[in-house]
Amino acid sequence: MSGLDEILARIQGLPEEERSELEQLAVEATKDRLWVPNPGPQADAYFCEADELFYGGQAGGGKSALACGLAVTEHQRSLILRRINKDAKKLAEAELLGKIFDGDRSGWNGTDLKWKVGGQSIEFGGCEMEVDKQRYKGDPHDLIVFDEVTDFLKSQYEFITIWNRSTTPGQRCRVVATGNPPTTAEGLWVIEHWAAWLDPKHPNPAKPGELRYYARNEEGNEIEVDGPGPHLIGGKDVYAKSRTFIPAKLSDNPDLAADGEYERVLDALPKELRDAYRDGRFDAGIKDNPWQLIPTEWVVAAQNRWTPEPPQGIPMCTIGVDVAQGGDDNNILSPRHDSWFAEQIEIPGKKTPLGTDVSGVVIANRRDNATVVVDCGGGYGGTVYTHLKDNGIPVVAYKGAEESRRRSKDKQLKFNNRRTEVWWRFREALDPAQPGGSSIALPPSNKLLADLTAPTFEVTRQGGESAIKIEPKDKLIKRLGRSTDHGDSVTMAWSSGDKMASSHDQWKSNIGGQTGRKPRVVMGHQSARRR
Repeated sequence: MSGLDEILARIQGLPEEERSELEQLAVEATKDRLWVPNPGPQADAYFCEADELFYGGQAGGGKSALACGLAVTEHQRSLILRRINKDAKKLAEAELLGKIFDGDRSGWNGTDLKWKVGGQSIEFGGCEMEVDKQRYKGDPHDLIVFDEVTDFLKSQYEFITIWNRSTTPGQRCRVVATGNPPTTAEGLWVIEHWAAWLDPKHPNPAKPGELRYYARNEEGNEIEVDGPGPHLIGGKDVYAKSRTFIPAKLSDNPDLAADGEYERVLDALPKELRDAYRDGRFDAGIKDNPWQLIPTEWVVAAQNRWTPEPPQGIPMCTIGVDVAQGGDDNNILSPRHDSWFAEQIEIPGKKTPLGTDVSGVVIANRRDNATVVVDCGGGYGGTVYTHLKDNGIPVVAYKGAEESRRRSKDKQLKFNNRRTEVWWRFREALDPAQPGGSSIALPPSNKLLADLTAPTFEVTRQGGESAIKIEPKDKLIKRLGRSTDHGDSVTMAWSSGDKMASSHDQWKSNIGGQTGRKPRVVMGHQSARRR
């Protein structure tokens, strides 16, 4: 129970005459305020001291009203964003102009979507394309709101919030995110960002409204610290930002909950949307894009099959290596023991400026004479490949743009290039409808889930035949604002090296307890040797 709830409970226990008198005093005290939060979670969110607040959960909890109410009553320069420009305009018309200002459009510029009176301003905007984040570069706001935050990309959120600042003495600065549980894989970063509140697997869960503090280490990775600081990081005193989550419920919003009509609307939604919007479940299912290459439920099922240790006696067969030698991205290594994948190894590219640095990491983590598959298509992997080969390590150069002469399992479809083939083969391996089901076991990771479910595909014509074509990498990066390194590393690990999927008898002696032995069975068509 919040402090405000305790006060309200005490008020309810007063005699009717005293309670009525107190209510009148409250009305009198707030009569000059343009907006007052509803008692309960909305008021808790309004008075919350966190630098970053996520107020969300069920639909109808008064999230958009909170955004506009804070902008009007507590801040000088506010930026309220929706992913789509037209949605931002609708939000301004409905909440700010329609409800708070009761139709008064004084100070409103409908072209620029900006309200300005005196020194106070509220700007509404969209961020439809990933690159649209650049429009807000260098433009400071003491309040930045991401309304329906799960529609945004993580790169947009992190970039735009850089300019959450003010030069006005005493003016508070904060970031507020509002929204419901994600219904697409692109929004899973929100659960990761507020993992202490939303991820049931978090080792140290936080209570609603509890402040947690976060800073970045020398590698740029976010870490939780024990207070605002200062904290000595890289020889410098660094102050941490506070973060929290407050759940919103329809029942806390009397404007919508009173007649039950909106609740009936939510009751009629399809199950996956009902779980997210009506019930506010952050573990709800995700609705896939019709042309999504790998269905989300297949990846989730593979992660549910995962165990902390590989099956007994199964050696390491392959390591998929997505190289970020000296770059801003991370090197991602995916060791594979037949159909069981180990937790991915993630190393900042800045720590491995040379190809020998990356190959050194690979050698340190390699076991059982495993084959190494190195991405040589982006310009970084060539020196890694050469160094490993010169040291007698079995290594495969993966180049996604190369021609593929393979076909889908049913022999009906060609692949437009090697990258499409590799991803589609992994899709086939995850398919639960295949004889015996899928044995793929993937480590639990929202990053990996988001990457594997990100690419789309289409069926095109190639050489007079139908061919599968995966979404081009440059287009995918532009859409997501990131590369799918975690997913690429896993699919590369599956593309080459030893497997026993076709004949489990081959490793029976190993399964009895003998480890480290080189398995004899290779991929069905000896494909690694034919390329």
